[in-house]
Amino acid sequence: MDATYQLTADALRDRFGAEVSEFRGEVTLSVPPEKIVDTVTALRDEFAYNQLVDVTALDYYPQQEPRFHVVYHLRALEQGRVLCLRAPLNGNAPEIATVEKVFPGANWFEREVYDMFGVTFAGHSDMRRVIMPYDWQGHPLRKDYPLGYEEVQYTFNAGTVSVRKPHPKE
Repeated sequence: MDATYQLTADALRDRFGAEVSEFRGEVTLSVPPEKIVDTVTALRDEFAYNQLVDVTALDYYPQQEPRFHVVYHLRALEQGRVLCLRAPLNGNAPEIATVEKVFPGANWFEREVYDMFGVTFAGHSDMRRVIMPYDWQGHPLRKDYPLGYEEVQYTFNAGTVSVRKPHPKE
């Protein structure tokens, strides 16, 4: 890890209790979810990370603690650096504070994470679905989401599909 990343990592470790890891040159900071807004604000104001590249999530189901990680990528444009922040969340109804007031562009990213993973962002200005229809049940990128598809039947596989297809009992 070079000196600039090390300086940033040390400062965030001391102030916010961040855990620092590095893999192949990418620096990742794991911060407690209750300190995510303060951490992102400090990165923007004090360390010149002035662009929120994306917000996404990971689902570690069946593990429950932490089941989800919300992942933020921030870029310092003048320095050409990218930093990854991760906030672990427990359970089936995860919630974390929004960073929309720090980076207004987080609005759509957070809505997408809510839509696909079911992570709620407290204080968000418009927390509703952005990809799936409004009346959709569930969150498709969760690992416990039921697939429930039906295999397509063609002329070459009609016999094998018909055997596996459920039929009403007479």
